Amino acid sequence: MPAQGGGAPRPVPVRRVRMPRPRLTGLGGGLFACTSMVLVAGICALLFDSSLFVYGLLFPPVAAATALWVRPADLITAPIGVPIAFAAGVWPISGGSGGFGGQLMGLVSALSLHAGWLYAGTLVAALIALVRKAVLIGRRRLPRRVA
Repeated sequence: MPAQGGGAPRPVPVRRVRMPRPRLTGLGGGLFACTSMVLVAGICALLFDSSLFVYGLLFPPVAAATALWVRPADLITAPIGVPIAFAAGVWPISGGSGGFGGQLMGLVSALSLHAGWLYAGTLVAALIALVRKAVLIGRRRLPRRVA
């Protein structure tokens, strides 16, 4: 049956699927990153035999998510919190043996040998925070130029 009015049928509107936009405080962003990296370490220990390569590979996406989900007022905390989260998560899979000294040496060795992943994730978080801050400043100044 033809559409009324003799025109073509109207297109059906499509719903866009949007990413969740949580707004974490500075402390919440740090806790999110630490919890995520400890969970990643657990997954690496169970599935990948405590592979620090896989752990490092999954660190930049967690750092990016942290920098994207932190509140605009707390943007500076994202590049500060993600290296702490890396160290917190690498502790269980660092491979240290013996007592506290052995665990500490394993942690220091893991951090020094996989510093590239640590720097990459921190750089990702810092760049995202910097771009977000620049966009916020640009939006704040835009109405002044128009007026």
